[in-house]
Amino acid sequence: MGNCLQQQAADEASTDLIFKDDFWDDFNESYELNYNYSDMDAAAPCRSCGLLDASSLPFFIVASALGILAGGVVLFALLRPLFHWQVCPDRPVLVQLAVGSTLFSVVVPILAPGLNSVQSAALCHLAHLVWYSSALAQALLIGCHACLGPKLCAGRVPHLTLRLSVGLWAVAVLLGLPVTLASDTSRGFCSVSFSKGYRSLQILHVLACFAFFTVLPLGLLGAKALTKTLGRWPCPWVNVLWAWFVFWWPHGVTQGLDFLVRSKTLVLSTCLAQQALDLLQHLAEALAILHCVATPLLLALFYHQAARTALPSLPLPVRQPSPLHTQGGKS
Repeated sequence: MGNCLQQQAADEASTDLIFKDDFWDDFNESYELNYNYSDMDAAAPCRSCGLLDASSLPFFIVASALGILAGGVVLFALLRPLFHWQVCPDRPVLVQLAVGSTLFSVVVPILAPGLNSVQSAALCHLAHLVWYSSALAQALLIGCHACLGPKLCAGRVPHLTLRLSVGLWAVAVLLGLPVTLASDTSRGFCSVSFSKGYRSLQILHVLACFAFFTVLPLGLLGAKALTKTLGRWPCPWVNVLWAWFVFWWPHGVTQGLDFLVRSKTLVLSTCLAQQALDLLQHLAEALAILHCVATPLLLALFYHQAARTALPSLPLPVRQPSPLHTQGGKS
């Protein structure tokens, strides 16, 4: 990458002021040229070091491959014909989370900055729609699962899980439309550029990210602390899936900070502060990308904990080994 923090020096030949002797003869001696070089340095453009640049293409490819592989394994385990619903009644939620994580993994290479070949605008729009819609859907699913808990998968309300799932995914797709419409391929690669005409779309996108990636987990933690203090309600139910927000919480925070800076609501007085914000944005994006690798592991751990809790309470026929396993044991 090189030293990208070093300001590019201008060509000295283009900035030299060439004055002839006759000009100085006509110049009034009462005027003095007094340049403040510190002010000139402060007015120079602030250039940040891009952490996720063209050299980070292997990171995008490896994260995508691992996410697809891990998500596929989890989906196969959850959708296999011999799966016992009694062991893990939360399977519909787990399947949707695995689908969302796998879809995210598929579009990760499309949005990699190292792919500088000109892509179609339709593919760029689709990639950004899947990127944010799948992430928002996972956040909504985890939030609803934490609030409803056993009611969501116990079948007490007919078709509750199906209706809720359709509604959550529809909301996630609608929330992903602003960034989708702002996608751009004019610079040779897929990126997001909120111009002045898309100011309302930028506000909606930032609010959605901040609300569901940052405020939602804080709200769940606050509600759990309050209910534990009062000792009245068991919800929200804490589980290992809450760790998913660790990967997206910084992204919501940096999106909000970047919007405040761009709208000049928050003024960064130094170039170092701007460079730090840019670095935090790239780190938050890298952490969000890693969620596609971590989510299948969280789902596997959740299933393991649910199965270990449910097996002692299952009836005897469910816990008995299959006939194929029994014949193998006799031989």
